[in-house]
Amino acid sequence: RMRIGFLFNHDQIHQVAHSLPIALALAERQFAGEIVVATTTPRLAAEVERLGGSLIGTRIRHVRLSLKPFSRALARALGGVVPAAKILVYRDNLDFFRSLDVLVVAEKTSLLLKTRYGLKDLKIVHTRHGAGDRAIGFDKASAGFDLVLCSGPKIKERLVAATGLAPDAVRIVGYPKFDLLRPPTKIFPGEDSRPVVLYNPHPSPHLSSWYRDGRDILDFFLGNKDYRLIFAPHVMLFERKFVVSIDRLRILRPGRLADRYWQSPDIHIDLGSRASTDMTYTQAADIYLGDASSQVYEFLIRPRPCLFVNSHGCAWKGNPDFAHWRAGPVIGHASELADGLKRARESHAAVYRPIQERMFAETFDLDEKPSSQRAAEAIESFVDRSRSPFLHGEKRTA
Repeated sequence: RMRIGFLFNHDQIHQVAHSLPIALALAERQFAGEIVVATTTPRLAAEVERLGGSLIGTRIRHVRLSLKPFSRALARALGGVVPAAKILVYRDNLDFFRSLDVLVVAEKTSLLLKTRYGLKDLKIVHTRHGAGDRAIGFDKASAGFDLVLCSGPKIKERLVAATGLAPDAVRIVGYPKFDLLRPPTKIFPGEDSRPVVLYNPHPSPHLSSWYRDGRDILDFFLGNKDYRLIFAPHVMLFERKFVVSIDRLRILRPGRLADRYWQSPDIHIDLGSRASTDMTYTQAADIYLGDASSQVYEFLIRPRPCLFVNSHGCAWKGNPDFAHWRAGPVIGHASELADGLKRARESHAAVYRPIQERMFAETFDLDEKPSSQRAAEAIESFVDRSRSPFLHGEKRTA
Protein backbone atom coordinates (compact mmCIF):
# COMPACT_ATOMS: atom_id res chain seq x y z
CA ARG A 1 0.00 0.00 0.00
CA MET A 2 1.20 3.50 -0.83
CA ARG A 3 3.03 5.19 2.04
CA ILE A 4 3.29 8.98 2.05
CA GLY A 5 5.36 10.89 4.59
CA PHE A 6 5.35 14.55 5.69
CA LEU A 7 8.64 15.65 7.22
CA PHE A 8 9.13 18.54 9.64
CA ASN A 9 12.84 19.02 10.23
CA HIS A 10 13.76 22.47 11.51
CA ASP A 11 14.72 24.36 14.65
CA GLN A 12 11.50 26.37 14.55
CA ILE A 13 7.85 25.59 13.80
CA HIS A 14 7.24 28.10 11.00
CA GLN A 15 7.16 25.49 8.21
CA VAL A 16 4.50 23.27 9.82
CA ALA A 17 1.54 25.38 8.72
CA HIS A 18 2.65 25.22 5.09
CA SER A 19 2.31 21.45 4.68
CA LEU A 20 0.59 19.83 7.68
CA PRO A 21 -2.84 21.11 6.50
CA ILE A 22 -2.28 19.01 3.35
CA ALA A 23 -1.71 15.86 5.42
CA LEU A 24 -4.90 16.61 7.36
CA ALA A 25 -6.81 17.13 4.11
CA LEU A 26 -5.55 13.81 2.74
CA ALA A 27 -6.73 12.07 5.89
CA GLU A 28 -10.14 13.73 5.72
CA ARG A 29 -10.44 12.64 2.08
CA GLN A 30 -9.90 9.04 3.20
CA PHE A 31 -6.63 8.66 1.28
CA ALA A 32 -6.25 4.94 0.57
CA GLY A 33 -2.60 4.72 1.60
CA GLU A 34 -0.78 5.28 4.88
CA ILE A 35 -0.06 8.86 5.98
CA VAL A 36 2.96 9.39 8.24
CA VAL A 37 4.08 12.66 9.80
CA ALA A 38 7.70 12.71 10.98
CA THR A 39 9.10 15.32 13.37
CA THR A 40 12.66 15.83 14.59
CA THR A 41 12.24 17.97 17.75
CA PRO A 42 9.82 18.09 20.70
CA ARG A 43 8.81 21.61 19.60
CA LEU A 44 7.78 20.36 16.15
CA ALA A 45 6.05 17.31 17.60
CA ALA A 46 3.95 19.49 19.91
CA GLU A 47 2.93 21.82 17.07
CA VAL A 48 1.98 18.92 14.81
CA GLU A 49 -0.16 17.36 17.53
CA ARG A 50 -1.77 20.71 18.37
CA LEU A 51 -2.76 21.46 14.77
CA GLY A 52 -3.51 17.85 13.84
CA GLY A 53 -5.82 17.17 16.77
CA SER A 54 -7.60 13.84 16.75
CA LEU A 55 -6.31 12.89 13.29
CA ILE A 56 -2.81 12.40 14.71
CA GLY A 57 -2.55 8.86 15.98
CA THR A 58 -5.73 7.73 14.22
CA ARG A 59 -5.73 8.48 10.49
CA ILE A 60 -2.18 9.88 10.60
CA ARG A 61 0.77 8.10 12.18
CA HIS A 62 3.24 10.36 14.01
CA VAL A 63 6.90 9.26 14.00
CA ARG A 64 9.61 11.04 15.96
CA LEU A 65 13.00 10.83 14.28
CA SER A 66 16.16 11.08 16.37
CA LEU A 67 19.93 11.25 15.97
CA LYS A 68 22.46 8.57 16.82
CA PRO A 69 24.80 9.33 19.76
CA PHE A 70 27.76 10.53 17.64
CA SER A 71 25.48 12.78 15.58
CA ARG A 72 23.93 14.23 18.74
CA ALA A 73 27.38 15.15 20.04
CA LEU A 74 28.34 16.72 16.72
CA ALA A 75 25.08 18.67 16.57
CA ARG A 76 25.65 20.01 20.10
CA ALA A 77 29.15 21.15 19.16
CA LEU A 78 28.12 22.90 15.95
CA GLY A 79 24.52 23.85 16.69
CA GLY A 80 25.25 27.42 17.77
CA VAL A 81 26.34 28.33 14.24
CA VAL A 82 25.04 25.77 11.72
CA PRO A 83 21.97 23.49 11.65
CA ALA A 84 23.97 20.28 11.94
CA ALA A 85 21.11 18.24 13.44
CA LYS A 86 18.87 19.15 10.53
CA ILE A 87 21.38 17.65 8.09
CA LEU A 88 22.47 14.61 10.12
CA VAL A 89 18.91 13.38 10.66
CA TYR A 90 18.73 12.08 7.09
CA ARG A 91 21.76 9.81 7.39
CA ASP A 92 20.63 8.51 10.78
CA ASN A 93 17.11 7.61 9.58
CA LEU A 94 17.64 6.22 6.10
CA ASP A 95 15.57 3.10 6.86
CA PHE A 96 12.57 5.31 7.58
CA PHE A 97 12.96 7.31 4.38
CA ARG A 98 13.44 4.13 2.34
CA SER A 99 10.10 2.91 3.71
CA LEU A 100 8.26 5.78 1.97
CA ASP A 101 6.94 6.02 -1.56
CA VAL A 102 6.38 9.79 -1.41
CA LEU A 103 7.90 12.40 0.90
CA VAL A 104 6.28 15.84 1.24
CA VAL A 105 8.51 18.67 2.54
CA ALA A 106 8.42 22.44 2.89
CA GLU A 107 12.21 22.87 2.52
CA LYS A 108 14.98 21.78 0.14
CA THR A 109 17.48 20.07 2.45
CA SER A 110 15.59 16.81 1.98
CA LEU A 111 16.94 16.58 -1.56
CA LEU A 112 20.05 15.13 0.15
CA LEU A 113 18.12 11.87 0.21
CA LYS A 114 18.40 11.76 -3.58
CA THR A 115 21.71 13.52 -4.19
CA ARG A 116 23.82 12.12 -1.33
CA TYR A 117 22.06 8.98 -0.12
CA GLY A 118 20.90 7.48 -3.40
CA LEU A 119 17.15 7.25 -2.75
CA LYS A 120 16.42 7.82 -6.42
CA ASP A 121 13.05 6.04 -6.31
CA LEU A 122 11.67 8.20 -3.51
CA LYS A 123 9.29 10.80 -4.94
CA ILE A 124 9.73 14.14 -3.17
CA VAL A 125 7.02 16.81 -3.25
CA HIS A 126 7.92 20.40 -2.33
CA THR A 127 5.18 22.56 -0.80
CA ARG A 128 7.49 25.58 -0.41
CA HIS A 129 7.09 27.78 2.67
CA GLY A 130 5.98 31.31 2.10
CA ALA A 131 5.36 33.08 -1.19
CA GLY A 132 8.30 35.45 -1.18
CA ASP A 133 10.54 36.82 -3.90
CA ARG A 134 14.02 35.87 -2.65
CA ALA A 135 16.24 34.37 -5.35
CA ILE A 136 16.94 31.27 -3.22
CA GLY A 137 13.30 30.29 -3.63
CA PHE A 138 13.89 29.90 -7.36
CA ASP A 139 17.34 28.34 -7.52
CA LYS A 140 18.28 25.25 -9.51
CA ALA A 141 17.70 22.97 -6.51
CA SER A 142 13.95 23.27 -7.07
CA ALA A 143 14.37 21.21 -10.24
CA GLY A 144 15.32 18.23 -8.07
CA PHE A 145 11.73 17.75 -6.87
CA ASP A 146 9.28 15.44 -8.56
CA LEU A 147 6.40 17.82 -7.90
CA VAL A 148 6.28 21.41 -6.64
CA LEU A 149 3.11 22.92 -5.19
CA CYS A 150 2.93 26.69 -5.38
CA SER A 151 0.56 29.47 -4.42
CA GLY A 152 -0.10 31.32 -7.66
CA PRO A 153 0.80 32.13 -11.26
CA LYS A 154 3.72 34.44 -10.48
CA ILE A 155 5.47 31.69 -8.52
CA LYS A 156 4.87 29.03 -11.19
CA GLU A 157 6.07 31.21 -14.05
CA ARG A 158 9.27 32.13 -12.27
CA LEU A 159 9.93 28.55 -11.15
CA VAL A 160 9.60 27.21 -14.69
CA ALA A 161 11.71 30.01 -16.19
CA ALA A 162 14.47 29.99 -13.57
CA THR A 163 14.86 26.35 -12.57
CA GLY A 164 14.09 24.26 -15.64
CA LEU A 165 11.15 22.51 -13.97
CA ALA A 166 8.64 21.21 -16.50
CA PRO A 167 5.34 23.12 -16.31
CA ASP A 168 3.43 19.93 -15.48
CA ALA A 169 5.74 19.36 -12.49
CA VAL A 170 4.44 22.57 -10.89
CA ARG A 171 0.88 22.74 -9.65
CA ILE A 172 -0.88 25.90 -8.44
CA VAL A 173 -2.87 25.02 -5.30
CA GLY A 174 -3.28 28.28 -3.40
CA TYR A 175 -1.85 28.76 0.08
CA PRO A 176 -2.68 26.02 2.64
CA LYS A 177 -1.50 28.23 5.51
CA PHE A 178 -4.43 30.56 4.83
CA ASP A 179 -6.77 27.69 5.76
CA LEU A 180 -5.61 28.25 9.35
CA LEU A 181 -6.31 32.00 9.35
CA ARG A 182 -8.15 33.33 12.40
CA PRO A 183 -9.80 36.72 13.01
CA PRO A 184 -7.46 39.52 14.17
CA THR A 185 -6.69 39.66 17.86
CA LYS A 186 -5.74 42.67 19.97
CA ILE A 187 -2.07 42.78 20.97
CA PHE A 188 -1.91 45.87 23.17
CA PRO A 189 -4.19 46.29 26.22
CA GLY A 190 -6.50 49.25 26.69
CA GLU A 191 -7.96 51.79 24.28
CA ASP A 192 -5.44 53.55 22.08
CA SER A 193 -5.99 54.95 18.59
CA ARG A 194 -2.33 54.92 17.54
CA PRO A 195 -1.67 52.73 14.47
CA VAL A 196 0.23 49.51 15.18
CA VAL A 197 3.35 48.90 13.08
CA LEU A 198 4.70 45.38 12.56
CA TYR A 199 8.50 45.34 12.14
CA ASN A 200 9.37 41.99 10.58
CA PRO A 201 13.06 41.85 9.56
CA HIS A 202 14.52 38.84 7.76
CA PRO A 203 17.50 36.94 9.27
CA SER A 204 19.74 36.79 6.16
CA PRO A 205 22.76 39.06 6.73
CA HIS A 206 22.83 40.31 3.12
CA LEU A 207 19.13 41.17 3.05
CA SER A 208 18.02 42.08 6.57
CA SER A 209 17.61 45.61 7.89
CA TRP A 210 18.19 44.40 11.44
CA TYR A 211 21.99 44.42 11.63
CA ARG A 212 22.44 48.05 10.54
CA ASP A 213 19.13 49.73 11.30
CA GLY A 214 17.20 47.47 13.68
CA ARG A 215 18.03 49.09 17.00
CA ASP A 216 17.55 52.58 15.57
CA ILE A 217 14.13 51.46 14.38
CA LEU A 218 13.23 50.19 17.85
CA ASP A 219 14.49 53.45 19.37
CA PHE A 220 12.17 55.39 17.07
CA PHE A 221 9.17 53.70 18.67
CA LEU A 222 10.23 54.18 22.29
CA GLY A 223 7.75 56.65 23.78
CA ASN A 224 6.42 57.43 20.30
CA LYS A 225 3.21 59.46 20.46
CA ASP A 226 2.07 58.48 16.96
CA TYR A 227 2.66 54.71 16.71
CA ARG A 228 3.00 51.49 18.65
CA LEU A 229 5.22 48.64 17.50
CA ILE A 230 5.06 44.86 17.25
CA PHE A 231 8.62 43.62 16.85
CA ALA A 232 8.21 40.09 15.48
CA PRO A 233 11.21 39.25 13.30
CA HIS A 234 11.57 36.08 11.27
CA VAL A 235 11.75 33.32 13.87
CA MET A 236 15.29 32.36 12.84
CA LEU A 237 16.83 35.81 13.47
CA PHE A 238 17.42 35.18 17.19
CA GLU A 239 17.35 31.38 17.16
CA ARG A 240 21.17 31.09 17.29
CA LYS A 241 24.05 33.30 18.43
CA PHE A 242 25.12 33.71 14.82
CA VAL A 243 23.11 33.83 11.60
CA VAL A 244 24.69 32.16 8.57
CA SER A 245 23.47 33.17 5.13
CA ILE A 246 23.56 30.07 2.91
CA ASP A 247 22.74 31.65 -0.45
CA ARG A 248 25.55 34.22 -0.09
CA LEU A 249 28.00 33.15 2.57
CA ARG A 250 27.99 35.67 5.40
CA ILE A 251 27.89 35.32 9.18
CA LEU A 252 26.57 37.99 11.52
CA ARG A 253 25.55 38.14 15.16
CA PRO A 254 22.03 39.47 15.86
CA GLY A 255 23.06 40.41 19.42
CA ARG A 256 20.72 40.91 22.34
CA LEU A 257 17.90 43.35 22.96
CA ALA A 258 18.40 46.04 25.60
CA ASP A 259 16.05 46.12 28.58
CA ARG A 260 14.56 49.44 27.45
CA TYR A 261 12.88 47.69 24.54
CA TRP A 262 11.45 44.87 26.63
CA GLN A 263 10.14 47.32 29.24
CA SER A 264 8.49 49.76 26.84
CA PRO A 265 4.66 49.79 26.91
CA ASP A 266 4.77 50.94 23.27
CA ILE A 267 6.64 47.89 21.98
CA HIS A 268 5.45 44.28 21.94
CA ILE A 269 8.39 41.89 21.34
CA ASP A 270 8.09 38.30 20.14
CA LEU A 271 11.28 36.58 18.97
CA GLY A 272 9.75 33.26 18.04
CA SER A 273 6.55 32.11 19.73
CA ARG A 274 3.70 30.44 17.85
CA ALA A 275 2.13 33.86 17.29
CA SER A 276 5.14 34.76 15.14
CA THR A 277 4.28 31.93 12.74
CA ASP A 278 0.47 31.78 12.63
CA MET A 279 -0.29 35.22 11.12
CA THR A 280 -1.38 36.68 14.47
CA TYR A 281 0.78 39.75 13.94
CA THR A 282 0.21 40.22 10.21
CA GLN A 283 -3.50 40.23 11.04
CA ALA A 284 -3.21 42.59 14.02
CA ALA A 285 -1.00 45.32 12.53
CA ASP A 286 -2.08 48.44 10.67
CA ILE A 287 1.25 49.00 8.90
CA TYR A 288 3.93 46.56 7.72
CA LEU A 289 7.62 47.52 8.08
CA GLY A 290 10.18 45.10 6.71
CA ASP A 291 12.78 44.08 4.17
CA ALA A 292 12.91 40.60 2.60
CA SER A 293 10.43 38.46 4.56
CA SER A 294 7.67 36.73 2.61
CA GLN A 295 5.29 37.54 5.47
CA VAL A 296 4.50 40.80 3.67
CA TYR A 297 2.41 38.75 1.23
CA GLU A 298 0.45 37.23 4.12
CA PHE A 299 -0.08 40.77 5.41
CA LEU A 300 -1.54 41.77 2.04
CA ILE A 301 -4.53 39.47 2.42
CA ARG A 302 -6.01 42.77 3.63
CA PRO A 303 -4.32 45.67 1.79
CA ARG A 304 -2.76 48.10 4.26
CA PRO A 305 0.20 50.52 4.21
CA CYS A 306 3.69 49.03 3.84
CA LEU A 307 7.17 50.51 4.21
CA PHE A 308 10.49 48.86 3.33
CA VAL A 309 14.03 49.51 4.60
CA ASN A 310 16.80 49.20 2.01
CA SER A 311 19.72 48.91 4.44
CA HIS A 312 22.07 47.47 1.82
CA GLY A 313 21.51 50.02 -0.93
CA CYS A 314 20.14 47.39 -3.30
CA ALA A 315 19.29 48.40 -6.85
CA TRP A 316 15.84 46.95 -6.35
CA LYS A 317 13.68 48.49 -9.06
CA GLY A 318 12.86 45.93 -11.75
CA ASN A 319 14.57 43.16 -9.71
CA PRO A 320 12.18 40.22 -9.19
CA ASP A 321 13.90 39.44 -5.87
CA PHE A 322 12.41 42.69 -4.53
CA ALA A 323 9.05 42.67 -6.30
CA HIS A 324 7.31 43.05 -2.93
CA TRP A 325 8.88 46.49 -2.50
CA ARG A 326 6.32 47.77 -5.00
CA ALA A 327 3.76 47.55 -2.17
CA GLY A 328 4.91 50.75 -0.45
CA PRO A 329 7.61 53.41 -0.18
CA VAL A 330 11.24 52.34 0.28
CA ILE A 331 13.60 54.18 2.65
CA GLY A 332 17.35 53.81 2.97
CA HIS A 333 17.86 54.37 6.69
CA ALA A 334 16.03 54.36 10.01
CA SER A 335 16.42 58.15 10.14
CA GLU A 336 13.79 58.35 7.38
CA LEU A 337 11.16 56.42 9.36
CA ALA A 338 8.90 59.30 10.36
CA ASP A 339 8.60 60.61 6.80
CA GLY A 340 8.40 57.09 5.35
CA LEU A 341 5.51 56.04 7.60
CA LYS A 342 3.68 59.28 6.82
CA ARG A 343 4.11 58.72 3.08
CA ALA A 344 3.06 55.07 3.34
CA ARG A 345 -0.20 56.04 5.03
CA GLU A 346 -1.04 59.08 2.92
CA SER A 347 -0.30 57.45 -0.44
CA HIS A 348 -1.80 54.04 0.32
CA ALA A 349 -5.36 54.44 -1.00
CA ALA A 350 -4.51 56.24 -4.23
CA VAL A 351 -1.13 54.73 -5.12
CA TYR A 352 -0.32 51.48 -3.36
CA ARG A 353 -3.61 49.72 -2.65
CA PRO A 354 -4.28 48.94 -6.35
CA ILE A 355 -0.69 47.69 -6.70
CA GLN A 356 -1.05 45.50 -3.61
CA GLU A 357 -4.27 43.98 -4.93
CA ARG A 358 -2.56 43.07 -8.22
CA MET A 359 0.44 41.66 -6.36
CA PHE A 360 -1.77 39.51 -4.16
CA ALA A 361 -3.73 38.15 -7.14
CA GLU A 362 -0.49 37.26 -8.94
CA THR A 363 0.92 35.55 -5.86
CA PHE A 364 -2.12 33.65 -4.55
CA ASP A 365 -4.64 31.75 -6.63
CA LEU A 366 -7.45 31.33 -4.11
CA ASP A 367 -10.99 30.06 -4.71
CA GLU A 368 -13.89 28.64 -2.75
CA LYS A 369 -12.11 25.31 -2.22
CA PRO A 370 -9.60 25.32 0.68
CA SER A 371 -6.01 25.36 -0.55
CA SER A 372 -5.11 22.30 1.52
CA GLN A 373 -7.84 20.34 -0.30
CA ARG A 374 -6.49 21.48 -3.66
CA ALA A 375 -2.99 20.46 -2.62
CA ALA A 376 -4.24 17.06 -1.44
CA GLU A 377 -5.94 16.52 -4.79
CA ALA A 378 -2.73 17.45 -6.61
CA ILE A 379 -0.76 14.93 -4.56
CA GLU A 380 -3.37 12.21 -5.11
CA SER A 381 -3.22 12.86 -8.85
CA PHE A 382 0.57 12.73 -8.76
CA VAL A 383 0.49 9.47 -6.79
CA ASP A 384 -1.91 7.93 -9.32
CA ARG A 385 0.41 8.90 -12.18
CA SER A 386 3.43 7.55 -10.30
CA ARG A 387 1.93 4.18 -9.40
CA SER A 388 3.81 1.27 -10.90
CA PRO A 389 4.62 -2.29 -9.88
CA PHE A 390 8.21 -1.13 -9.80
CA LEU A 391 7.62 1.49 -7.10
CA HIS A 392 9.96 0.68 -4.25
CA GLY A 393 6.95 0.63 -1.95
CA GLU A 394 5.85 -2.68 -3.52
CA LYS A 395 9.05 -4.34 -2.36
CA ARG A 396 9.36 -2.55 0.98
CA THR A 397 10.54 -4.58 3.92
CA ALA A 398 11.06 -1.83 6.52
